[in-house]
Amino acid sequence: MFESAELGHKVDKATWKKQVPALREALLDAQYDLMENAGFPVIILIGGVDGAGRSETVNLLNEWMDPRFIETHGMGEPTDEERQRPRMWRFWRALPRKGRIGMFFGSWYTQPLLRRVYGESDDADLDQAMEDAVRFERMLTDEGALILKFWLHLSKKKQKVRLTDLEKDPKTRWRVSERDWRHYKLYDKFVVVCERAIRHTSTANAPWLIVEGEDEYYRSLTVGKTILQAIRQRLAHPPAASAITAPPLIAPIDNLHILKSLDLGQKLDKKTYNVQLEEYQGRLNLLTRHKKYKDRSVVAVFEGNDAAGKGSAIRRITQALDARFYHVAPIAAPTEEERAQPYMWRFWRHLPKRARLQIFDRSWYGRVLVERVEGYCSQADWMRAYGEINDFEDQLVRHGVILVKFWLSISKEEQLERFKAREQTPFKRFKITEEDWRNRDKWALYEQAVCDMVDRTSTEIAPWTLVEANDKSFARIKVLRTLCERIEAGLG
Repeated sequence: MFESAELGHKVDKATWKKQVPALREALLDAQYDLMENAGFPVIILIGGVDGAGRSETVNLLNEWMDPRFIETHGMGEPTDEERQRPRMWRFWRALPRKGRIGMFFGSWYTQPLLRRVYGESDDADLDQAMEDAVRFERMLTDEGALILKFWLHLSKKKQKVRLTDLEKDPKTRWRVSERDWRHYKLYDKFVVVCERAIRHTSTANAPWLIVEGEDEYYRSLTVGKTILQAIRQRLAHPPAASAITAPPLIAPIDNLHILKSLDLGQKLDKKTYNVQLEEYQGRLNLLTRHKKYKDRSVVAVFEGNDAAGKGSAIRRITQALDARFYHVAPIAAPTEEERAQPYMWRFWRHLPKRARLQIFDRSWYGRVLVERVEGYCSQADWMRAYGEINDFEDQLVRHGVILVKFWLSISKEEQLERFKAREQTPFKRFKITEEDWRNRDKWALYEQAVCDMVDRTSTEIAPWTLVEANDKSFARIKVLRTLCERIEAGLG
C-alpha cells in the first residue's frame, strides 16, 4: 500500500519557487469563495508517520491561507473532561461550520491506532473503531462536508535519517522526543496496523491520499494542489441530491399499528398517585447518590404528541434531583449556528459528563418526525437518519450512558380538549400556537412517522417506552418508574 510513497519523489527548488506564489494566491481565492458560498465545510486530516512532515504541513497551510478562517486542532490524549463523554464527542465539538476549514493534526484515527500498536487492543477493537470512523465520515459527507485525508509516509530507513538529522540540529532538536524513537522501534508494527486501518477507511466519499514525506517541496505542493483542486471542484459541481434506493415505507395494509395497541384509558386516582410519586421520586434521588452512579451518566429523551404532558413529566423528575446534577435541553427549530453544522452536532454537544442526568425535551428524532412530515428535509435525509440515530445511540451505550427514551401518547380527542383548555387559560396561552393546530391536521402522517420511528430505532440497547398519557398522573408515574428501573439495571 505504501510502495508508491517510497519511490523518492522530489521537486527541485526552482520549480518550487516558480509554483508556490500562484498556488498560494489560488488557495486564498478558493478559501474566500468557500466562505462566500458557505454551503459546506472542509475537513482536512493530516496523519502519517513521525518525521514525515505533519506539523510542517499544518503550519504551511496556515501560512498559505488566511488562518483566521482555519480551525486547527492538535488532538492528542483526551482530557479528563473528554474521557467522561463518548470517544467521538470531542471531534464533533471541533467540527468547522459551513464555509470554514477545519484541520486536524491528530484525529479520530490516532488513539485507536496507537492502542493497537501498543497491544492495548486487538484487531476486532481496531476494526470496530475504523467502522465507527467510516460511519462518522459518511454522515458528514452526506451532510455536505468535503473530507480530505492525507497520510504522510516515510520508509523505515528514511524515518531514521529524518529523526537523526532533526536531532543533530540545535534548532530542531526539540522536535524529536523519546516517544518518536520508541515509535521508530515499532515501525514495522505501525505499518501493519496503519495499512489495515487505511484499507478499511479509504472510502469513495473520503479516500486517503498517501504522500511521500521525505522531500518538503514535493509534499507541500502535492497537499496544497490537492486541497485547491478539491475545493474548486466542489464549488463548481455541488453534489446531486441523494437517490432513494431503499423500498418505500408504507402503512400496514390492515391499518393496525403499535400506537393503536395502547390502552389510553389507564388511570391513577389522586391518592395512589401521591403515594407513588413520593416513592419513585425518593427512589430516583437515592439512585443518583449511589456509589456506582458517579461512573455513569443518564440521557432521558422525551418525545410525544403535542400537549401530551412531556413538560409536566420532566418536572416530576427534576423535582427529585439536585439542580446541580441535571440539565434540561429544550429542542426547538435549529438556530443559525446549528444550521451551519451537521444535523447531529447540536445533540452531541449536550451530552453529559459522568454523574449527570441530561434530559432532552424533543431530540434528534425530530428529523424522522416533524422534519419528515413537514418536508423540512429530503426523503433521503430522514431515511438515512434511522441508521445514523442507531449508530449515535450505540456509541452512547457502549460508553456506559444509560439511555432512556419515552414516547408520550394521547388520543386525538384528548389533544383537542387540552388545546382548548390552553387557549382558555391566560397563563397557558403561550403553550398553544398556530403550528400546533397545523400539526393536528396532519395527525395520520405523524402517527405513521411515529410507528416507523419505533419500528426502526427501538433496539435492544435503546428501546422505546411508550407511555399512555391520556391520564397525566398515570403517565408521570410510568415515566418515573421506568427511569428508576433502567438506572437500577444500568448500575447492576
